[in-house]
Formats: sequence, structure tokens, C-alpha cells
Amino acid sequence: MKPSVGLLVILTATQMMGQVFAPGAKLEKIFEGGHLTEGVAVAPDGTVFFSDITFTTQTGMQAGHIMRYDPRTGKTVVYRSPSGMSNGLKFDAQGRMVVAEGADYGGRRITRTDLATGKSVILAGLFEGKPFNSPNDLAIDAQGRIYFSDPRYLGREAIEQPVMAVYRLDPDGKVHRIITDATKPNGVAISPDQKTLYVVTNDDGHLGFDQMPTGTPARKGRMELSAYDLRSDGSASFNRRLVNYAPEDGPDGLVCDKSGNLFVAVRNEKRFGINVYSPSGEELAYLPTPERPTNVGFGRGAEATTLYITAGGSVYRIKTQKP
Repeated sequence: MKPSVGLLVILTATQMMGQVFAPGAKLEKIFEGGHLTEGVAVAPDGTVFFSDITFTTQTGMQAGHIMRYDPRTGKTVVYRSPSGMSNGLKFDAQGRMVVAEGADYGGRRITRTDLATGKSVILAGLFEGKPFNSPNDLAIDAQGRIYFSDPRYLGREAIEQPVMAVYRLDPDGKVHRIITDATKPNGVAISPDQKTLYVVTNDDGHLGFDQMPTGTPARKGRMELSAYDLRSDGSASFNRRLVNYAPEDGPDGLVCDKSGNLFVAVRNEKRFGINVYSPSGEELAYLPTPERPTNVGFGRGAEATTLYITAGGSVYRIKTQKP
């Protein structure tokens, strides 16, 4: 039986190791009823936005939704639908929402929305004249450069990019393919000192609907969390594997706290939840979640120590020690 909204899951002392989470912290469900929640991000005013990815073959061709949760009222409403099959969301320094739109009849692009007007612009829709595979997750550095992953997990669209890569979108609109050795990149994050780009590889062996020949089994590949040296010019090099999850499923989204510790949504069926690692990959804490998690994001201002978690069709929150 699934827990209802408002149910508190109490953490044990073992799960609190490293003093990562606040004393007496409880995991609280604040939303339920979505299909697959993803990409939670908090706007400058504290409002929480997240994606509800509605796989078309499972939802009667629903077109995806961006949801808005108001922590002051506890109410969640649809902010935008169709969403372009939005996945990862982030807010830039000007308070605008940057969206990674995926495949499965989605936009397959990076867009930016002005919350004051509701109007959106397309930041990147093609690379070398061809559509992206399915932009998944993104991170923004201190110079306003956007880093985004482009795998393909589902969708009937043709796959036209020769590799599943991580790209950098500069403020001048130029797009650069900067990582090609992650095989199937998913979550991305930047360290607080701007010197490391973290990339999750989650190679489930699938390419999307109708992409595999009939009867061909999917073979899982790399499942790992890696760190790349991020240079001041936005280029990345020297892949260091921090955690290897194979042969089990690996992580999805991730975020850093102020000290550079990584909060990672791990989808391993045998031990799913939020794993917290030091920058070197040492596990500091493990928070089990009632549903398999997809992504994480911190609050802002007075709520900067609130960690929001998308998992299954729900959204949860919990207090941490550091913002």
C-alpha cells in the first residue's frame, strides 16, 4: 500500500550517518498521483516546479505536464501542459526556468521560460543541423553556461545524433558537444567551486519504442557516477569513476550541497533511495525512499536546507544539515 500525502517516514540512526540530514528529520510526501515525476527545481520565490512525464503509451497519449507546488498553501496545480515532455528543470540567475524537453512526441530541445510573462524561447533545438536525441537533465554554471545530457530512453522519433553525449550551451547560443565517453549520460551537476562536472551514466540498453529489432534483448551497460575536470573555458576532461553500480541499475538525477557533497537519486531495485557522497565518492548517508527516486533539488532562502525528491509519481521533502 502506498503511503498517503503527509505521511512521515522516520529515519533510523544508521540512515542518519554523517549527520547529513537534520536531527529528527522526517521524509514527508507533499504530492502524489503523477505518472513519473522528475526534474524538481525551486524558483526564486520558493515555489517548487517539477515535471510529470506521461509516457504516451501508458497514459492515453497525455502530452506531459510541468507542475507547480506552493509550499505556503500545500497545493499543486498544472503550470504548463503540454510540457514538451519536459524532464530536467533549473532556474538561471535571472529567475527564468530552463527546461530539458525530451522525446516521445516532446520538443527534444532546451527552452527558457520567463515566469513573469509565461513566454518561452528556444535556446537549442538542433546540433549540426539534426535534432537532439532526448535532452534529459541540465546544470547551469556561474557564467550562465548550460550543460545538458542527451540520451534516449523512450520515443518513436528517429535517433539522428551519432552519440549520446553531454553538451554545453553558451550564453551566445553556441552549442558544443563536450562529453562523448559516458555511453548514456543522464544526471549532470556542477560542484560549488565550478571545477568538477558530475555525470551519471545509466545505460539500460533501451533506445525507445520500435528502435530495437523484434526479439532483440536489451543489454544493460555502464551504471556509474563519474567526475570530469571542468576547465574555466567550459571544456571537460579526465573522466574519474566515483561509484560503480553495475550490474544493478544506477542513479538518475543529482545535486550538490554547499560543501560539495552529492545527493544522488539511485534507482537500484535492491537499495533505492538517496545516496549521499563526498566529492571523492565516499558514501556519507543513505536515505531509503518509498518509491524509486528520479531527481533531487534544494529549496532557496530560508528553505535552502529543504531537499525535494521526485520519486515514482510523487514528490517528497526532508531537511538537511547544509544548504
